[in-house]
Amino acid sequence: MNDGKTSPISNATAQHPLRIGDPAPDFQARTSQGEVRLSDFRGKWLLFFSHPADFTPVCTSEFLALTREYARFEAMECALLGLSVDSLYSHLAWLEAIRTRFGVEIPFPVVEDPSMAVGQAYGMLAADAHDSATVRATYFIDPTGIVRAIIWYPMSVGRSVDELLRLLAALQRSADGDVMTPEGWRPGDDVLAPVPLTQDDVRDATGCWFYPATPDHLSTGK
Repeated sequence: MNDGKTSPISNATAQHPLRIGDPAPDFQARTSQGEVRLSDFRGKWLLFFSHPADFTPVCTSEFLALTREYARFEAMECALLGLSVDSLYSHLAWLEAIRTRFGVEIPFPVVEDPSMAVGQAYGMLAADAHDSATVRATYFIDPTGIVRAIIWYPMSVGRSVDELLRLLAALQRSADGDVMTPEGWRPGDDVLAPVPLTQDDVRDATGCWFYPATPDHLSTGK
């Protein structure tokens, strides 16, 4: 057990704020479900998200909503992993309070980050930050450990779990590069084929060459 004098987090390398396409920094830390390494999640998608503090109203609403939709994330082969700077003991007390007050068992682990080492490694806050008041970051990490999307919210605004699920589906559908997804895309909607790259291809294209919408063969079975 950690004695409170040293950080339980190791192997988190500080760097510039993460960008799409960067490898997600690996780390090892205690969580509400035991010790984990980020690399333990390789082979499946991971939604890694931070919240400013335990026992706060916006964060509580997010945890309740994520739990309601947990089965949908599982069906999409996506794990959930939360984080805040609060200690493991604070996490355990908060999750137990949610269970007793709302009858909801939080199914995903929550990482402790009292030294802010993970938050700084992910660029969630500045290296000289003294607290995590501005942290409400979300990272979509693919099965190979690469960051595929990043969403930041202010402290006062809760995330939309429906949008997190929609974005996850769009990332998974476009991951192999054969199609792109248009605004507001959801499974079953038309997708966008690659655009022509030469003048001859533009002239030979049928329809609108710069907006090549087409039925999604994955949903039509064709």
